[in-house]
Amino acid sequence: MDRQGGRGRTALATRAGLSGASVAIASFGTSALGYLVPLIGARRLEAADLGALATVLAMAAIVSVPGTGLQIAVAVHRARSPGAAAGRIAWLTATLCAGVVVALSPVASPLLDLPLPVTLLLAAQTFAIVLAGRPLGELQGDARFVRLAAGMAILAAGRYLGLTAGLLLNLGLTGAMLLGAATALLVPPVLALLARSPGAPGRPGVTARQVLTAGSATLAMLFVSYADLLLARHLLPAADSGGYAVGTVLTKGALWAPQVVTVLALPRLAQGSRRALAVAAALVTASGTILVAASALFGPLAFSLAGGPSYAGLGRYAPVFAATGALYALVFVLVNAQVAAGVRWPSAPLWATGVAFVAVAEWLLPHTLPAVMGAAAVTAATALALTAATTFRSA
Repeated sequence: MDRQGGRGRTALATRAGLSGASVAIASFGTSALGYLVPLIGARRLEAADLGALATVLAMAAIVSVPGTGLQIAVAVHRARSPGAAAGRIAWLTATLCAGVVVALSPVASPLLDLPLPVTLLLAAQTFAIVLAGRPLGELQGDARFVRLAAGMAILAAGRYLGLTAGLLLNLGLTGAMLLGAATALLVPPVLALLARSPGAPGRPGVTARQVLTAGSATLAMLFVSYADLLLARHLLPAADSGGYAVGTVLTKGALWAPQVVTVLALPRLAQGSRRALAVAAALVTASGTILVAASALFGPLAFSLAGGPSYAGLGRYAPVFAATGALYALVFVLVNAQVAAGVRWPSAPLWATGVAFVAVAEWLLPHTLPAVMGAAAVTAATALALTAATTFRSA
């Protein structure tokens, strides 16, 4: 019996390790492809088109947030009700998001100096990316993590490889977007085949409120964690703004490095496992502690790798940037736990702290790099305290 139990625990550990490694590799690959597009664009496009490409990529990141919310909502629902179908909400969400982009195109195109065909092609990409949230959520909720990693890789390929190929073929911005839209539209049917499993049509599907709650939480996380970078661009001199942008590379690294933990923990969180929350929080805390300690020891090197040797002098600020990201990584765990528990507005503390940070930085703080950086760290700590309080109160 002991021998069988030992083999079972070994098999479970091996499976967990394979799942974590698969999702981590897929996440890294997605980020790498996302960075590849502007790098190639800088070498293939004229300055005006390069600025337009950066604008389109930023718009795509914003309008695809409901897709992440859809994935989280479907994953939570599926973990609670194994085999439950998502219902029509995925099609409604994707159509609504694409429709908003189309409706705003006549205004957004001249306002942002974008060709109208580019914004219309962005709508097509948005539809495909948001719709992909349903099969990814089903895979995550069923804890089929190796398939989830494959699905993430397929989505990244459809989202970025067509666009990259268009740039490499010198098709221009519109031609690259056309090829990118064509490859993106292939993603949902492929993911549907990957996620196919016996369903339970008699069970209720995901509701609009669940998608709205998860989407709002995701958008709030993006807002509060990127607000300092946007404010630095607005408030600081050009040289300090550039240095701050380099520092936020460390922030984003500490924020997103342990997110595989949250992806793996979400199905257990949806089933009410307090142990899963404790383990996830402990692992993310350990990751943040290691990264902050490493940045304290190798701050100048970290800034040099992120921005070049000219930024090495800012290395003394590295631990603060890393700590901000580590705090937000914990916030991300707790917010997902609240979404999984069905808390009504888990994003409220994030919106409140984000708005307060913008107001304080704009009108009360001195417009210096240390002041904005310190305020961002305090905002992250405040967001964590408020989120933790609401998490434990709901528990």
